[in-house]
Amino acid sequence: MNNAIAANLAHIKAQAADLQNILPQAPYDGPEPAAAGGFAQRMRDAVDSVNAQDHAAGQQMAAVDSGQSDDLVGAMLSSQQASLSFSMLMQVRNKVVTAVEDLVKLPI
Repeated sequence: MNNAIAANLAHIKAQAADLQNILPQAPYDGPEPAAAGGFAQRMRDAVDSVNAQDHAAGQQMAAVDSGQSDDLVGAMLSSQQASLSFSMLMQVRNKVVTAVEDLVKLPI
């Protein structure tokens, strides 16, 4: 019984280490110099990051579907992460569009 628990714990720790390698690091740690790009570059980077996450999740799901991998939990986690990243990006886009519309409505 203890051997099975120890084996499961080791497996979980290995999967957690794999997830740390898969998950992107925090893309924004604070203000950067203006020469680093600006808002448009940050949005492009965010779109590229979300696209890469979606692509990686798709590859993991395809590997599970084809039987090349048995890491269903990892594939589902990466799929959910990609979905949440996309939802967050769409919320940011909607806020930006609303802010621009508010600016356009301001009287001159």
